[in-house]
Amino acid sequence: MLAILRKEINSFFASPIGYLVIAIFLILNGLFLWVFKGEFNVLDYGFADLSSFFLLAPWILIFLIPAVTMRSFSDEKKQGTLELLLTKPISHLNIVLGKYFGALILILIALIPTLLYVYTVYQLGNPVGNLDMGSTWGSYFGLLFLVASYTAIGVFASTLSENQIVAFIIAVFLCFLFYIGFEGIADFASSHIVEQLGMSYHFKSMSRGVIDTRDIIYFVSITVFFIILTKLNLTKDA
Repeated sequence: MLAILRKEINSFFASPIGYLVIAIFLILNGLFLWVFKGEFNVLDYGFADLSSFFLLAPWILIFLIPAVTMRSFSDEKKQGTLELLLTKPISHLNIVLGKYFGALILILIALIPTLLYVYTVYQLGNPVGNLDMGSTWGSYFGLLFLVASYTAIGVFASTLSENQIVAFIIAVFLCFLFYIGFEGIADFASSHIVEQLGMSYHFKSMSRGVIDTRDIIYFVSITVFFIILTKLNLTKDA
């Protein structure tokens, strides 16, 4: 698994992909949070609060993470190297985990610089430090689980087609469905149970600063579910 992981990380940073992903994520967030006028602008918000970042980031990641994961297996299929990879003395699960953690680490690296936002808003508070740190760290914790789930969905989608664009579209659709789709269905059907099937419900719950084991179990279950589906798809292709 470690060999696959190193190969994935090296491939990200040996090409512009890794740098582009990090740059695009930071630039988009930076523009919306600090430059563009609107509801996401921290300076216009009037409070020392990072809720606009945590409202915006999941939507940017819905498109960014599939862009990272779309090549995971679809590229191997297109180049005809998947069969060679599957014949190596490594389990299919370890292959999946290597690809998964390679993409996950890249996204986590993109998130690290956003801690500067916390410091900046902390200093801008009146008085200095007037920032709800419990809610902020809870939101970051929820964002990590959200990223883990998005990545698992993206890696799974990459096994469904050798065309990277198709894999990207499938991943975006599935991420959108699980993040906000169930909430829309719940509003239409007036069902609280359906709402709880969506990532948005559990992410918002963690953003309040209270870490509920039910929210953690939900995100871990989604991640494991799609990793298992990816492994089953690989086994079918072997």
